[in-house]
Amino acid sequence: MAFATLVRSPAAALRVICLALLAAAFAPVAPQAFAGPAWILDPANSTLTYQSVKKNTIVETNTIRNVSGRIEPDGSAKVEFDLDSVDTGVDLRNVRMRFLFFETYKFPTATVTMKLDPASFADLATKRRMTVPLTFTLNLHGVDKQLQGDAIITMLMEGSVSVASKSPIAVHVEDFGLLPNIDKLQQAANVSSIVPTASVSYDFVFNAEGSAGASAVASAAPAAAATEPAAASTETAAPAKGPVTTDAGKAAFTEEECLNRFEVLSRTGAIYFRPASARLDPASKPVLDEVVDVVSKCPRLKVEVSGYTDSDGSDADNQRLSERRAGAVADFIRTAGIPAAQLSSAGYGEAKPVAANDTPDHKALNRRIEFAATAMAN
Repeated sequence: MAFATLVRSPAAALRVICLALLAAAFAPVAPQAFAGPAWILDPANSTLTYQSVKKNTIVETNTIRNVSGRIEPDGSAKVEFDLDSVDTGVDLRNVRMRFLFFETYKFPTATVTMKLDPASFADLATKRRMTVPLTFTLNLHGVDKQLQGDAIITMLMEGSVSVASKSPIAVHVEDFGLLPNIDKLQQAANVSSIVPTASVSYDFVFNAEGSAGASAVASAAPAAAATEPAAASTETAAPAKGPVTTDAGKAAFTEEECLNRFEVLSRTGAIYFRPASARLDPASKPVLDEVVDVVSKCPRLKVEVSGYTDSDGSDADNQRLSERRAGAVADFIRTAGIPAAQLSSAGYGEAKPVAANDTPDHKALNRRIEFAATAMAN
């Protein structure tokens, strides 16, 4: 069958980052009202990279490793990005991006959706390479925004098409309500001037459903998902490709991974209490569930849950409140099935501020729960 009867169109990939983000993908289109098969994104041969700038001059290039996508026969296209698979080449930076920037405990994925026009791709089988403008919707951090970008679509062989960005796509952090999370990254990494815009590039391969390429993707999916992240990359290294195992797929963490996760979870500021109370707000559950998962995968470490307050109120009242709040978090973790011997709790009142108690924002930073891990006694 001639490729012209198969072609349909790739969907969108957008952007993402060390400070902002994500992606556009696309797919080939059939001239006859998408009468052909669906098209499946090949994750092993596709890349999504993003660049961020810190200290005004330092450019970092990272990837989102777990990407999936599908273009239906009617032209509806969707590409999904697993934000827990962010790969900076360094585990600690990965965890900061996940928990502090993307807040994957609440927003684990980003998606790009679009509807393709068959007429735009009618000449692809003849030209074999063409540039087309695409309009798509990016859903990131719970926000939808319509974006545009040019894609270079290349017919690789019958039943296989490449869709690549013609130029990097700029995505503005502010558009997705992520500016406060830039501040968290800066504080955690002790850096300044992270530019609140990311540049995203992509190179996706789509295979026609039922083709040899699509069958290979389906049969290789379980093995690919078990692939470990590549060694730390440099700014000049080729982008890492293919799926990686995320935390959800790991049975246990190394000690370094445990310590990295406890350090970053302590900085989320996403554990909430009612005013002057040790009663946990239901909005705390997403990050507390992450804490439970980490503790359960670090059985050789004992975890202290530490409570802190701002300076409002008396020293004695703040000491008692910090103890009760730390105890409430420890109780939540124990109730989830963590052995009591692996947990302890302590309150430190207003004694260890991380900021001056001079503004509401600074006081909010001081009202916090932290997690510290030490080796369990034999």
